[in-house]
Amino acid sequence: MTDITALGPEDRKIVTLARSARARNGVLEGAAVRDETGRTYVAGTVGLASLKLSALRTAVAMAVASGATSLEAAAVVTEAESASAEDLAAVGDLGGAGTPVFLASPDGTVRAVVDAG
Repeated sequence: MTDITALGPEDRKIVTLARSARARNGVLEGAAVRDETGRTYVAGTVGLASLKLSALRTAVAMAVASGATSLEAAAVVTEAESASAEDLAAVGDLGGAGTPVFLASPDGTVRAVVDAG
């Protein structure tokens, strides 16, 4: 486990934004991604009858739809023990090898940092 204060300010920001999205929307997961220009995209789990997306895949889709061409980092706040292969693939598709994904608990404690590539 990593104390959030041990992260750099930009990484702390995306973990905090992901945590806020989860709490504000009352969803299973919150996520945030940071693109190559420093813009952030924040999302929660989408659970419609006709569309189901994890928070992380939704945040990646928002970044792509907004014109992002690369990701610097991603964060997901969840009670799950790990990020799904699909979530990591989505981050890797845009971010490539070496893009860190911060996996945090609902209290903001970063449990793991996973390479999306």
